[in-house]
Amino acid sequence: MSNKLAVVAVGGNSLITDKHHPDVPHQWDAVRETCRHLADMVENGWTLVVTHGNGPQVGYILRRNELAAHEVHMTPLDLIGADTQGSIGYMLQQALRNELNSRGIYKPVVAVVTQVLVDRDDPGFKNPTKPIGGFLTEEAARKFEAEGWQVVEDAGRGWRRVVASPIPLEVIEQDAIQTLTNAGNIVIAVGGGGIPVVQNKKGELRELSGVFAVIDKDRASALLAQKIGADLLLISTAVEKVALNFGKANVQWLDRMTLAEAKQYLAEGTHFAKGSMAPKIEAVISFLENGGKQALITDPANIARALRGETGTFITP
Repeated sequence: MSNKLAVVAVGGNSLITDKHHPDVPHQWDAVRETCRHLADMVENGWTLVVTHGNGPQVGYILRRNELAAHEVHMTPLDLIGADTQGSIGYMLQQALRNELNSRGIYKPVVAVVTQVLVDRDDPGFKNPTKPIGGFLTEEAARKFEAEGWQVVEDAGRGWRRVVASPIPLEVIEQDAIQTLTNAGNIVIAVGGGGIPVVQNKKGELRELSGVFAVIDKDRASALLAQKIGADLLLISTAVEKVALNFGKANVQWLDRMTLAEAKQYLAEGTHFAKGSMAPKIEAVISFLENGGKQALITDPANIARALRGETGTFITP
């Protein structure tokens, strides 16, 4: 059994690499490409817990709901989260298993539908900030706004709907995930940040009622990585390295950051966009502050090179 355990967070938007072709066949292409890079890690001795985003996919299901509302009942957001955990988990487990088998590596790959406990009084419910669904024109966003959604302009990339994003407190299936990884399985878990649930006075878990909410995938991944003692939290995103002054003439690409530097740059408020890099840096800070060993941020194509120290941004305590 490998003694190196990594939690690898794959972005939901990285499964839709071309906004003009968001259909399922193109998603399969993107998943298979991502799994080639994940298989490189397995081949190099890592046991993986793969987490994934689901924002665009949730948006498509919501839109289908809206278009079909005159014919069939609407699907609540928690069930949409479970649906996408199942569908994206299925795609990842099939593609990764096939890729590993083609290399003569025979490891079980399993997806776990994952619930994440939140506080029903979390202040995030009063201030929706988490983007959901695909990118919109301002005109389309204003139509959703008229229907009761909150919308924001997202990091210069377009408009999106936003929902509450409570802080994850506990990954309910954590023990099962750890049992599976201890046995050498590759696990896909915490899809879309996990399905947010609350606990009633009897100790029963219940879905959130009357509120739109999703948990930030990177925060939930950091919590899981911390709790299962992962050697590495790897956040796979759209850029090869983290940058200061991103998109500006004086851009500065970072090979390494300490925890203190990450906190300083985040506090300065000008380097990391709220809809993209800031939540990733916040997740890394949480992981390292709670005993995490190291984190890495890079894009899928450069994972192997980054692990050799050739690129990517490493963040250490």
